[in-house]
Formats: sequence, structure tokens, C-alpha cells
Amino acid sequence: MQYRLKLQELAKKNGRPFRIALVGAGQMGRGFAAQAHRLGLEVAAVADIAPDRINQAFHDLGHPSPIISSDPAELNHLIKAGQPAGTTNADIIPQLDVDVVVEATGVAAIGADVIYKSLKASKHVATLNVEADVTVGPILHKTAKEHGVLYSVCNGDEPTEAKELVDFARDLSFEIIMAGKGKNNPFEPHSNPDTVAERAAKKHMNPKMLASFTDGSKTMIEMAALANATGLKLTKRGMIGPAATRMTLHDVFKPKSEGGVLDEVGVVDYCTGDVAPGVFVVIKTEAPYVAEEMSYLSMGPGPYFALYRPYHLASVEAPLTVAKMLVDGYESLATDSRMTEVIASTKKEHKAGEKFDGIGGYSARGVADIVQDAKRDNLVPIGLLQNAVAKKDLPIDHLVTYDDVELDENATIFKLRKMQDELGL
Repeated sequence: MQYRLKLQELAKKNGRPFRIALVGAGQMGRGFAAQAHRLGLEVAAVADIAPDRINQAFHDLGHPSPIISSDPAELNHLIKAGQPAGTTNADIIPQLDVDVVVEATGVAAIGADVIYKSLKASKHVATLNVEADVTVGPILHKTAKEHGVLYSVCNGDEPTEAKELVDFARDLSFEIIMAGKGKNNPFEPHSNPDTVAERAAKKHMNPKMLASFTDGSKTMIEMAALANATGLKLTKRGMIGPAATRMTLHDVFKPKSEGGVLDEVGVVDYCTGDVAPGVFVVIKTEAPYVAEEMSYLSMGPGPYFALYRPYHLASVEAPLTVAKMLVDGYESLATDSRMTEVIASTKKEHKAGEKFDGIGGYSARGVADIVQDAKRDNLVPIGLLQNAVAKKDLPIDHLVTYDDVELDENATIFKLRKMQDELGL
């Protein structure tokens, strides 16, 4: 299926292109907009707290500076006329005359709010915010179904691309030994926006985003999303993260009884080495001729083989999820329940009364955990920690419990998580 061509056919039939409202015009959002435009999707409205970023997103598309307004009627008039529309108030996005809302803020609390309100307004939603999904994804997916719309994490990030490999392997009747990604940033568990500022500037990145990579949060979140979407288990709290190369994946990720690192199969983990920025799945077959054919095809000696995708194209691939939604009614990654949680470990000492910031900040890093273990130990999902207040002094490298902090109970993400937990999702 050439989704670009199919979108063009549907646009011709409908008399207009499909309209997108983009929330968050940072690095990922601008990348999405630039590529969506090339696929034939119309970026009709952009929301961001910074007007300069709104202007830049439209300038990237060759458009003039938009009219920036908080009046839904004015913005809808602009959208209908094919004129660039911008707003600094994301709350009005669900009221706009668009086909799909694309959420690209990267902030769990903001993303959850935008996604939920958009779904309640019967808008399809595609998100680049895996942070929100691992916290409240199941309740968001349930909300989408109740309102007859689609909700999905976008293509381009590792969880979705690894899931496609898992689906492919399952379709071919291979046993899934494990699935994962390569981590390409050094693991610096206490890193923060200040410690990575120089590197971030060289990469033209938001230092908070880079800190979420180096402190391990992003890898933990991505692999939790992969586990939840595939039904695979987590190897253990924090995962193993062994060294591996593209040529040794099948030897490293096999049972300990056979010289590998796994206590059990059917799991998710990551590795360091030259595998990054790729994703992979280690498979096994007991069928002698199939194993022989795989070996003939240069996949290794068997019975373990690795299927490897050497890249993920982040925002460049993300518009494909919107295309799949509109053309096929397909959700690239959406979960009904959780296998894995992402809890929080402090990156510094906290005094009683001190407020926590968000993922990639100064306060805490994410640690993937088995849901049952997180419940047993009363651990707080890191997606709920933003603006939480420490009830007592907390040491560095401390796993944060519900007894340790006062959460922001007014936040939409808190309310959604409470609903999700009450429903057993």
C-alpha cells in the first residue's frame, strides 16, 4: 500500500486534503509537520506556548506567518479558508475543524490532557508522546473506542517499529524469544539539562530531551511501551541492557542455560553497542527445514535468529500512522492493558516540601518495572511526578513511593490514571 497515493485519492474524493492540528512545535513536531506536508496532509493549525515556534513550523512549509488566536471561531474560519492558524492555547484544539490531532509535546501531563480532550471531542489522535502512553495509554485507548475514533502512538519511535517486527515474526509462526532496541547514548543516571547542555547545543536539541536519553528514562519508557503493546514481559526491574553487536544479538539474547542472558523467553530488553539506532527481535524455530532455510539466507546457524531493522526515522516516519488511521482505520500502537510500569528513581536528594519536575529534568529518572512488582512496592509512575511535592526528605537513587509525595490531583493525567487503576486496565 502506497499510503501517500491513497491519501491523495481520498483527498480528491473528499474535495480537500485531510486536516491536521499539531500540538507542540518543538523538534519532533516540526519534523512531523514537514513530512506530513510531503505526504499530502494539510497542517491546518499549530498549537504551542511559544509563538516563534508556531511561526517557524509554518515557515518550514513555505507558508506565511499564521494568525495566532485563542478564538475557536476565528481559527476555524482560517482553517476553512486554507489559511495558517496558530494558538498558544492547546485547550481549544478539540474545538477545531480538523480530522486528526497530532500531539507532540513530549510532556506526559500536557499530552494526556490534550489527547483525552481531543478523543472526548471525537477527534482521531496520533501521538509522539510515549511518556503519556505508558502512564495512561489503556484508558486513552478505551476512551477512543467509546467515542468511535482512533488513538495511536506514532510510527518512527522504537516501540512501534519493534512491534512491527514482532508482528511480522508472529505472522511467520516464529517463537518470540525477545524484542528490543539498541541504546546509543551513554548511561548517565544522574544527568540533567545542565550536565548535557553543551552536547544538546551541538545536536540542536532541547537539553531536557537529551537528559531523558542519557539518564535512561527514554529507553525505559520505550521498552515499557513495547512490552505493553506486544504482551511480552519485562526481563526485570531496570532491565539487563547487555553489550551486543548486530552479529551477536541471537547469541546474547537466549536462555542462560544455553549461554545467553535471559532467565525466561518472551521478554523485552535493550542492549548497548552498534545495534543503535536500530530495533530487533530474536526468534526461534523448531521446524528443521525452516531453520535450514534461515541459515541458507545468512541469518545465522540457528535455532536462534535475529531480525534487525537498522534505523528508526522518528518524526520522518510518524505521519504514516495518520495515513494508516485515515486509509485503513489502523492503530500502529495502542494498548488495552499494562504489562510494564515506568517508576521513578531520584537523581538527587530532595528536601521535604521540594517540588519534582518532569521527565528529563533534575528530579528523577524513569525505571521500567513489572506491573505487579511496582504495585507491591507502592511505586509512583514517573508520568505522575511532575509538580509532586516531597512529603519528607528523600535520598538520591530512591524509588519514589506514593507515601513519599503529594501528587497533583488536579492534573488530568492523575485523574485518568485513577480511572485506569479503578478499571483494572
